[in-house]
Amino acid sequence: MLLDGDAWRSRFERFTVEAWRLETLPQYLMPQEEEELQAFKAGARIDPHAVSNEYTDRLRRQAAEGRPQGRVHVVTRPLSDYLRFEFSQYYAPHVLAGEQIRILDVTDRNNPLEGVQDFWFFDRSEVVLMNYDEDGRQINREVYEGDLIPFIEYQRIAIAESVPFEEYVKGIDV
Repeated sequence: MLLDGDAWRSRFERFTVEAWRLETLPQYLMPQEEEELQAFKAGARIDPHAVSNEYTDRLRRQAAEGRPQGRVHVVTRPLSDYLRFEFSQYYAPHVLAGEQIRILDVTDRNNPLEGVQDFWFFDRSEVVLMNYDEDGRQINREVYEGDLIPFIEYQRIAIAESVPFEEYVKGIDV
């Protein structure tokens, strides 16, 4: 089953324990980010402490309710322009709003999640596969109908092998 619109958004309102994502790509080409990305490349920066929008409000509310959202992003250095943008414009304010973001840098080591595609995991009971073209353009979101045990293991490995976002970016110019 493919997800979009209200069916997709409802996943973030109805989870009871945790929403968690694995990200594996060096860029995600989202049309709504294009203008912001160009401004970032031209030198525009935001104050992550000043960001308040529907997304950060939801993250704060969910964290206060004991329903955290988290993710691990698998990266290699040098960071792509998109990753530097994502770290600065999204991850920094999202961490301040309560999202548990971690980074798994595989620059100088084997990737323990090689070949695993992006996915969201809701309450460890539903996996939504995030399908992308090679350049990072989203194709669709698909509810996974198979065994969840591999995804539990992917999440365990990702968390065990990664570091908190705040630790990773210390001393990095993003």
